Amino acid sequence: MAGNSFGQLFRITTFGESHGEAIGVIIDGCPAGLEVDLDYIQGELDKRKPGQSKITTQRKESDTVKILSGTFEGKTTGTPIAMLIPNEDQRSKDYSHNVDVFRPSHADYTYQTKYGIRDHRGGGRSSARETAARVAAGALAKLLLKTQGIEIVAHVSSVGKINAPNVFISDPLEFIEEREKNIVRCADPATAEEMIEFIDSVRKDGDTVGGKISCYVKNCPVGLGEPVFDKLHAELGKAMLSINAVHGFEFGSGFEGSEMRGSEHNDIFVKSHLGDIQTITNFSGGIQGGISNGMPIEFRVAFKPVATIMKNQATIDSEGNAAEISGKGRHDPCVVPRAVPIVEAMAALVLADHWLRNRNARLI
Repeated sequence: MAGNSFGQLFRITTFGESHGEAIGVIIDGCPAGLEVDLDYIQGELDKRKPGQSKITTQRKESDTVKILSGTFEGKTTGTPIAMLIPNEDQRSKDYSHNVDVFRPSHADYTYQTKYGIRDHRGGGRSSARETAARVAAGALAKLLLKTQGIEIVAHVSSVGKINAPNVFISDPLEFIEEREKNIVRCADPATAEEMIEFIDSVRKDGDTVGGKISCYVKNCPVGLGEPVFDKLHAELGKAMLSINAVHGFEFGSGFEGSEMRGSEHNDIFVKSHLGDIQTITNFSGGIQGGISNGMPIEFRVAFKPVATIMKNQATIDSEGNAAEISGKGRHDPCVVPRAVPIVEAMAALVLADHWLRNRNARLI
């Protein structure tokens, strides 16, 4: 199976399955001398782990990470870093009814057809459990970016048709503290309560609902991104669309920008009181010509409803015969709250990779 690695200079390779012994990640290219804050890395994993509240899946995983290599006396050595996260609450018997049938909108049929074999227990590599490894690696990337003053924050900006108002981020830490005050991870308290009530009603109905996450990168320097095929927004788009259940990505004005005129959409350059160049508006989302322009990077990620629902559904078996899949076991009524640290992690991996590339962009 190809496609398990991401990045060039800051490169990760994830491994493991949902119901295997463990999942993990190898990080290659992290510079030596970076202080490894294990508490911070574990804290990021705790935001993604299942069983956090009534509106998430009740699988119980501590997601305790162990660093096996690449560090010495609390700092990176420049050698490959291995991180391991044991699986603790697989409950493989919950999937015994899936052995010979294809679950609607899952990867069962495509995996079986492509490889001739599949792990029916939670989907194997296609399971969103794999994203825990990304969060662990992304946390290390965030620590690297923090040394440059670059901060990445995200929150749930919509669930179903419930949309939060636009938020202004003056202090990333305060923004995160406000977001973490509610279980849906929306930075607007009033909208958060409405979202939680709606998700809970969907959960009681045995169904699922999707939503959107808005992500912001503060203090990003000018120059990140590599034309022509490695444009920064293209790399971010690939990173986000690689996350399970993601069906859409837009940055800056996004699809709404297609409805505007150029005279409305152009971001006019000005010189700030500090002497640096900025733009009056930010329809470009902090990226122009595929390269960061120093303005905040802004993008949104849309998640479809999780495919596992607690309702019986018509399907077919591996022989093509009509069958029915029963709705039982554990399900996640809305994956979006737990996806916030995943979105931040993938953004961090892209930016860390391009920051390292940018260091080598010119001779000084």
